[in-house]
Amino acid sequence: MNIAMFASEALPLSKTGGLADVVYSLSKELSKDKANEVVIFTPYYQNAKISAFPKMKDLGEIAVDLSWRHLHAHLWEGRSGRLRYVLIENAYYFHRPALYGYHDDCERFAFFGNAALAALRFLHFSPDILHVHDWQTGMIPCLLKEKEEYRNDPLFAHTKTVLTIHNPAFKGFIDRYFLADFWGLPDSLYDNGQVRFDNMVSTLKAGIVYADKITTVSPSHRNELLSQASDQRLNGVLALRKDDFEGILNGIDVEEWNPSSDPFIAKTYTAKTWKEGKKANQKALLSTFGLKKGKGPVFAMISRLSWQKGVDLLLESIPPFLQTNSEGTLFILGSGEYALERRVQALRDAYPERVGVYLGYQNALSHQIYAGADFFLMPSLFEPCGISQMIAQRYGTLPIVRYTGGLRDTVDGYDGDITKYADGIGFRDYDVGGLTYGISKANELYHKPLEYAKIVGNALRKDNSWKKSAAAYLRLYEAAIKEE
Repeated sequence: MNIAMFASEALPLSKTGGLADVVYSLSKELSKDKANEVVIFTPYYQNAKISAFPKMKDLGEIAVDLSWRHLHAHLWEGRSGRLRYVLIENAYYFHRPALYGYHDDCERFAFFGNAALAALRFLHFSPDILHVHDWQTGMIPCLLKEKEEYRNDPLFAHTKTVLTIHNPAFKGFIDRYFLADFWGLPDSLYDNGQVRFDNMVSTLKAGIVYADKITTVSPSHRNELLSQASDQRLNGVLALRKDDFEGILNGIDVEEWNPSSDPFIAKTYTAKTWKEGKKANQKALLSTFGLKKGKGPVFAMISRLSWQKGVDLLLESIPPFLQTNSEGTLFILGSGEYALERRVQALRDAYPERVGVYLGYQNALSHQIYAGADFFLMPSLFEPCGISQMIAQRYGTLPIVRYTGGLRDTVDGYDGDITKYADGIGFRDYDVGGLTYGISKANELYHKPLEYAKIVGNALRKDNSWKKSAAAYLRLYEAAIKEE
């Protein structure tokens, strides 16, 4: 099966969030089957980590027109095992300090989508499946079905499209004028409602309407998006595509995240040796930040510091567990909203012997925190899937999560009674009381060594690999192809 992935970011080249992990890890798993050829098409950003590819092949230059703009894209090829990348370079659009956040983002990714389709033609790569991700590439299924030049092109005669919704909060809003200006599409698609949302063109809605199959990144998040109570307000259009809409849980790259072979941690360990491994890694982590171990557990958060992630709840809930009577410890790794960064720094200043903070992201340090902490905090307001809680389980660090989206699907919570399958702690209410309950349960469990050891063992043995999820995607692809 020929599979083309169109994505605005993908490891190891670029990353702002879980999208990059998913595109890479899913593609990597799919490419393990020699019957599949997988090609990732992604922009060549200014800060792309091309050192990941020892050799880059210059594929040449192609013309890309956006209405009156006669542009060009340079194509480069990189390989990682059987996985193939095609990088689309245009200095004006992509040689910028950040991946997103510019006034012309919709134009930039309209260029990318048009260039990626042109690259398929240039390379004579005929995809059985064209898998697009989020609003940045959401217009592609519409182009293939509405533009005559694609409908009549033998290269796409048997191509089926799949859209994955990673973050429905971003809908790709743009004025109707740009339907023709960026994509050469008629106003009638706006007038008849096919691409209209909130009196704007929404590239995400266009993908939902035109893709042959739609997925999101967990079964619970699918149900949330279909609910009339959903804040995203996509339930109406998704209800029309309900039979083609599936929630497939993300996995993690178990080769990178492996405590038995992790090169970044002080001592490797397995499900049988985790106690010694945890002790050594915790000691090293405390030493890195100049902290001393108290009688309580070590908590950690690795996250974008934003309103969505429940950082404000953590800052209000955690102080009692850092004080003398509890002697817990907290590590925070991340960056984001300025106000939250300042509040995190203030917490560190208030508890200099109990709190370690690194504002930013450092890959090696993230591995060390997963290995050295006892509990991992994810009190999210919403979380379509979440990857960090599964990485934490992989390292025997029990996640404390709010039951929402994929956090509900991946964590079986300890509730005070030892349960056979518990592998973390969960709470329901998004408020200080909810998170305080979760932290209290963690503190209680930590001081019950036998129960704590059993639940850590459950987490360590849990299979969060991409194997099962990739098989589900393959079934979805095959179903789309059979419907021709």
